[in-house]
Amino acid sequence: MGQSMVLGLLNVKAVNTLTPLWLVGIGALAGVVLVVLFFVLLWGLSAIPGLSRLRRSVQESWSVVREGVLFYVLVVLLVYGGIGLLGTFMLRPVGESMSILASLPRLTQVGTEEHTATVPKGPAAASPDDVMVGEAHEVPVQFRGEELTQLEITSTENLSVSYDPTAEVNTLDSVNVKAGEKFTWRRRPNTQSPFGEEPIDRLYIHNLGVDDATISIVTHTDVVHPEVRSIVITALGVFGLFLVYFLQHALVPRLSAIALATFKSEVAQPLFIIIMGLGLCFLLLSIYIPYNTFGEDIKMLKDSGLTLIRVFCIALAVWGASTTLADEIEGKTALTVLSKPVRRRSFVIGKFFGIGWTTALMFVILGAVLLAVTSYKMIYDARETSQEVPTWQACYLEMSSVVPGLMLAFMETLVLAALSVAISTRLPMFANFMICFTVYVLGHLIPLISQATEGRFEIVKFVGRFSAAIFPNLEAFDLQTAIAAGIAVPKEYLGWSLLYCILFSIVAMLLALILFEDRDLA
Repeated sequence: MGQSMVLGLLNVKAVNTLTPLWLVGIGALAGVVLVVLFFVLLWGLSAIPGLSRLRRSVQESWSVVREGVLFYVLVVLLVYGGIGLLGTFMLRPVGESMSILASLPRLTQVGTEEHTATVPKGPAAASPDDVMVGEAHEVPVQFRGEELTQLEITSTENLSVSYDPTAEVNTLDSVNVKAGEKFTWRRRPNTQSPFGEEPIDRLYIHNLGVDDATISIVTHTDVVHPEVRSIVITALGVFGLFLVYFLQHALVPRLSAIALATFKSEVAQPLFIIIMGLGLCFLLLSIYIPYNTFGEDIKMLKDSGLTLIRVFCIALAVWGASTTLADEIEGKTALTVLSKPVRRRSFVIGKFFGIGWTTALMFVILGAVLLAVTSYKMIYDARETSQEVPTWQACYLEMSSVVPGLMLAFMETLVLAALSVAISTRLPMFANFMICFTVYVLGHLIPLISQATEGRFEIVKFVGRFSAAIFPNLEAFDLQTAIAAGIAVPKEYLGWSLLYCILFSIVAMLLALILFEDRDLA
């Protein structure tokens, strides 16, 4: 009865808004559980002779979480995890929640499969115009009708295909395939598979031709609720984030200590609080801002939200590089730090890592809010335009399209942060801001400059190519137009963008080390 009362308080709009966040919350909880299990495993391995040092690392893990960026990230994860845990019992009946989560173990069992077979010809006909139907030939397959998204059948002879051995030819329970022509069926909204929605382990094929038929059956399957992939992605992302941070702490402790001090210093700055507050206020107000786009407000919200987060985080990174590096060099604080057993390269790279973790925290918090705002914006726009309430799948689709944009924006921020650290080793804050602003503008114009100089004089072409070689191509990280339009960003593109980000950041760090190596700190 208590559950019924709770469900009664949540209308369809609230359920459809919160369901995408519920899936992310389940993934966040799963990621935290993976981290805990990982350290339990390390604790068990520490009992093996020769691995006793692992016990000390496990004992220090909570202090590492409590002192650094992981504590704030853990708070965000627990908020989403609370939505995931409570949503399982309160958003809808538990049975419906479990039916959605039932797609999770099926993720490894769907995909594309091809089955080939030879179907013998039927009995001879009395005349060429007659068609004699013989016994049905069984072809083993393995798929669920409800998971079938596309079916392709090709044959050298006319066929009749059915999932029912008693089905007659040319009926609604069978599919006719013409010789030499590919039969293709694709699932559309509110349509059923031609073979029903139950599990299918074999198809029954009648050869309607005069020769043996060679057939090929290609099935494309996907889980009923593909949105559950966000659970796996979120869990792996959380585990990867914690793992990277702990590896940094374990492998480079001195660098990690400098990064931690830099992070604490930046988070305590008023600018961090101001940027965070302005970002949260704008994201929340963007729900109610009329964009006058005739029903396309969701696109403007995603575009403006991603731009806001990117610009704010870049400004924070440049400011952080100036205050933690340039000001410390001018104020002789760096000399005090380097008088200890800390190398210059650990000092510079540690500063970059600290700034990177600071901007990562900003992305996590503002990104989490942007996901929730995007999900609710679909419901709000439908109410304002008196349209039908969007399904939770539609809300999820819009929300999930923001994630690649956040990843690309963070990569761009890291590139400019690395460049800003290199500049801060020699120049003060104002010069740092001016140079980074110039690089930001020219970096987004590199494709246009390269295209405009093609076919011109050699000196003009040289300038265009030289600019493309010197300045980072920041436009590669800007796919907000495609993201706002709902166009999926390929995983390969994200991978190549990450590689480009890492390579350019390494080059910028090498430049920073060269500039800082002979800097007179006295």
